[in-house]
Amino acid sequence: MRKTLSRITSFVMGIVGIFILTSTLFPILSYEFSSLDSFSNYLSPVPEKDLTVIEKSGDDLTLASNWFEGGAKKEDFTKLGNIDYYTLSIPKFKIENAKVSVGGEDLSENLIQYPGTALPGRMGNTVIFGHSILPQFFNPKNYLSIFSRLPELKKNDEIEIYYDGISYLYRVVDLVEVYPDDIEVLEQRWGDSYLSLVTCVPPGDPRKPRRLVVRAKIVPPGEETLSKI
Repeated sequence: MRKTLSRITSFVMGIVGIFILTSTLFPILSYEFSSLDSFSNYLSPVPEKDLTVIEKSGDDLTLASNWFEGGAKKEDFTKLGNIDYYTLSIPKFKIENAKVSVGGEDLSENLIQYPGTALPGRMGNTVIFGHSILPQFFNPKNYLSIFSRLPELKKNDEIEIYYDGISYLYRVVDLVEVYPDDIEVLEQRWGDSYLSLVTCVPPGDPRKPRRLVVRAKIVPPGEETLSKI
């Protein structure tokens, strides 16, 4: 009887283990295959011999200063102007009025605007970081998972920003992947108002080897009607 019970227990535990492993690895592998055709080429391709994980062991990726090598340091994530926060909404994912911090770098508490980038509605490139985990745990109100479904955005999907009493509508232009040392995606793009949403990919991969950048452009006044999603 004990042997039978032990076998049943072992079998059940084995099935549970396989289920957990599959549910963890499948989204990561699925992302890797789908991203081959879904996104633009890397902006700064890394030679094949250098395709290694760039992350330093022990980096805390809930802190925005650890996301890009050679980028802003911890002390650079300080308040800009008189606004502490503004909000971001992505109707496609039912993300409503998520807080974007203009200063500070804790991605477990809110989204973070990258220092030195344009404020919403201004000429230049507004860059916003958001954390991601396995997509099946996505929760639009949880800042640790809020950008987990970002890879699902498509061209012309809409992103809304409410800043200093004014609403701005942006439409997605494209999605690109870069490595953590490709900091040119954080640079300003003059001539219009742009928005870049950044997260680590593949979502749920503990190595966090790459960065996904969703690039969007402001919609001119008179063309702000939201699409029905």
